[in-house]
Amino acid sequence: MTPDPRVQNIGEITTRHLFDMVVDLDPRLEIGTGPFGRRTLFGSAGGTFHGPRLHGEVRPGGGDWALFRPDGTMTLDVRLTLRTHDDALVHMTYSGRWVIPPELRADLADPVQRYHVDPGRYYFRTNPLFETGAKQYAWLNDIVCAGSGYLVHGGVAYRVAQVM
Repeated sequence: MTPDPRVQNIGEITTRHLFDMVVDLDPRLEIGTGPFGRRTLFGSAGGTFHGPRLHGEVRPGGGDWALFRPDGTMTLDVRLTLRTHDDALVHMTYSGRWVIPPELRADLADPVQRYHVDPGRYYFRTNPLFETGAKQYAWLNDIVCAGSGYLVHGGVAYRVAQVM
């Protein structure tokens, strides 16, 4: 098959570090197994974010309305509120996938072992978007990001990059 002549070489997608974020979690709430899988709420108890262009705190009250599919993959549905160091509020949303190979599931379910599993051995990716009315951060309204997640004691952490 011949490639479509309308396809252009527009260069590789690149990224730039936006911030690192740690989200502290409340105890999980098991909503139960429904038609799409097992729904669990991981509520946000707070946290922090820090990067070269913005930093501050993750406000309590958001969370991840996660769906565990029958194949073990977790589908994320996250909404958080960030408060910057200069008191601006930013609404952050993201979906994503956490794919855990079968051989790691027992270790990640273990409350002690889970923090010793190398995050490079599983796939935990997100696609953050932002919304704010703060003029100094209006640029966040027009960017798309990609994040890599991993477990930390008391919660979850992400390295977030702006897609250029």
